[in-house]
Amino acid sequence: MSALDGNANADGPRIDSRTPLLKPSPPKPASIPRKISLLLQDWFLWEIISAFVAVLATSAIIVILVIFDSSSLPDWPSVLTINSIISFFAVIAKLSITSAVGASISQSKWLWYRQDEPRPLQDLQLFDDASRGPWGALALLFSIRARHLTFIGSTIVILMLLFDPFLQQVIVYPTRLVPSDKPSSIVRAQNYQARSHEGLPLPSEVDISMKAAIYNGVFDVKDKADVGAEHYCSTGNCTWQTFSSLAVCSKCVNITSHVKKTCDTNGCYEISLPDGPALYGFGGQINSTITNVSPGLNDFEASVVQFSSLISKRMNDSDDAVAWECALAYCVNTYSASVTDGQLHQKITQSWQNNSASLSQGSDLIYHPPESVIDITPNASTFRVDSLAAMAMNTFMSETFSGSGRINKSGSGSKFSSDVIHALYDTRNYSKRIGNLAMSMTNNIRQQNDSGSNPLSGTALETETYVKVRWAWFSYPAALIVLSLVYLLGTIIETTHRDILIWKSSNLAMLFHGRSLEMNKSDRGPVNALSQLSERAKDINVELVQIDEEDWKLRQR
Repeated sequence: MSALDGNANADGPRIDSRTPLLKPSPPKPASIPRKISLLLQDWFLWEIISAFVAVLATSAIIVILVIFDSSSLPDWPSVLTINSIISFFAVIAKLSITSAVGASISQSKWLWYRQDEPRPLQDLQLFDDASRGPWGALALLFSIRARHLTFIGSTIVILMLLFDPFLQQVIVYPTRLVPSDKPSSIVRAQNYQARSHEGLPLPSEVDISMKAAIYNGVFDVKDKADVGAEHYCSTGNCTWQTFSSLAVCSKCVNITSHVKKTCDTNGCYEISLPDGPALYGFGGQINSTITNVSPGLNDFEASVVQFSSLISKRMNDSDDAVAWECALAYCVNTYSASVTDGQLHQKITQSWQNNSASLSQGSDLIYHPPESVIDITPNASTFRVDSLAAMAMNTFMSETFSGSGRINKSGSGSKFSSDVIHALYDTRNYSKRIGNLAMSMTNNIRQQNDSGSNPLSGTALETETYVKVRWAWFSYPAALIVLSLVYLLGTIIETTHRDILIWKSSNLAMLFHGRSLEMNKSDRGPVNALSQLSERAKDINVELVQIDEEDWKLRQR
C-alpha cells in the first residue's frame, strides 16, 4: 500500500490525472427531504443558496439607498436608523458570500491536487487556512501566486477586510436649505412723495430720512449701500422672486479730456471745464457745479440732479487734474434678492428710465415700463414720483453737490464748503461712490410708508439634515459580491469539467481515503460522495492512540 493511498494496491492499475479520483457509488432511492440533504452535501446547493442570499441582501441595500438618497432624514425612533438597517443587510451579505467563497477555496484544494504532477502535502493546510481567514489567504497567495483559480478566492478573502469600512462611507448626512412656512419680506416702492415723520406732506423740502440716506451714500467708504434695503428674514436665509421697484439710477462719465489749461510764459495757472468749474493753481483742490458738459449724458434725463466735479490733488502738477460728470434720475429697477447667513444680497437684473419724464413738465413723473423691456411685478406696472417731491429733491441735490474746497499747501489745514464736497474730493472711485449714493436713495424710497406697495413676501429657508448616498464608495462592496459569484461559478464549472468529487472542507475524505485512520475490513468499501462519507462515519467509533513514542493513530474501536 502506498504512503498516501490507503485503498489502492501496489499491483493494481495506475491512476493518473485523467482518471476520476473516486467514482461515486450508485445512488439509492431517497425521499424528497433526503434528496435535498444529499444536494446540500454532495453538490454546491448550499453555496448557491448562500450566494443568492448575499445577492438579495445587497439588492435590499441598493433599494434602501435609492429610496432615501437626497431625502430628508426620516423621523424614526432613536434606536432605528438607516445605517443600522444597512448594517443588518451588510452582515447577511458578507457572511453569506464569505461562506460560499470559503467552501469554494476548500473545494479548490482537490482541484489543486488533481493535476499532472504531485503537489506538496503542506498545501492542504494552506488551503484550509485560506478558507478560514485573511492570514491564511495571504499565505496561500504567496504560495500559489496567480497559477490557480484559488488566487481569486484568496484575494476576495483579503479584500473582504475593507467591505465594512467602504460600506460605512456610503451614507453621509449633510445639511441643506429647504423652504419653510416662516415669514420673510422685502420692501419695494411704486410711488415717492416727501412726508414728515408724522406723515404730513412736505411740498417744498426733502424729508429727514432721505437726507440721511443721501449723506450715508456719500460717506459710506465701504460702498455697502446694497445691504441697507429694509427686509425681514426670520431664518437668516431667504429668497424672493424677482421684483420691480421705483429707484434712483446713476451714470457717470470721465470728462477729463474736456479740461482746458490757461498758461502764460511762466506756466499754467488755471484749469477749467467749458461752462463749468475752474481751479486756480494746482493741487489739493476740488470744484463742483451743476453743469452739462459732456454729450455722454444727453440720453440720460437727469430728473434728480446733474453735476460735474474738477479735482486736482498733486501739487504743482497741471497734468494731474481729473474731471467727472454724473447724473442721477428716477427709474424702475428689477431686482433679484436673497439673504444668506443673515447677509442681504441684491442684484439689479434690469433697469428702465423714462427720458420724457422731465422736471420741466411741472407734473408728476410717471413711469410705465413696457413688459417687453422689464419684468414687472404683478400689480406694479405704473410708478410715480410726486412733482413737488421731485422739485424739492432737485433743489436740495443741486445745493448739496455745488461747492469747492482746498487743502492748504502749508499744511495748516483744509477748507471745504461742505462735508459732501470733502467726501467727493477724498473718494478713490468716483463713479462707484455716486452709484452707492443712488442705491442708498433707492433704499429710502422703497421703505417709505406711502411707497404705494406692500412689502414683497418671500420664501424663508431653514436648515435640514438629509441623506446623501455616495455611490462611488458602494462600488467596492458590490464589486466584491460580483467577483465572489464569478469565483463560485468558476469553481463549479472546473469541478464538473475535471470530474472531481465535491468534498469541499470535509475531513472525512482525508480519513477514508488516506492512511490516517485504521479501519476494520468490514467497514472498508466504496464511500466517495460526501453524504456517503457522513453516513458511514456515523457508525464508526475511533480513538486517538499512541503506537509508540513518536507515532499516533486514529484507530477504530
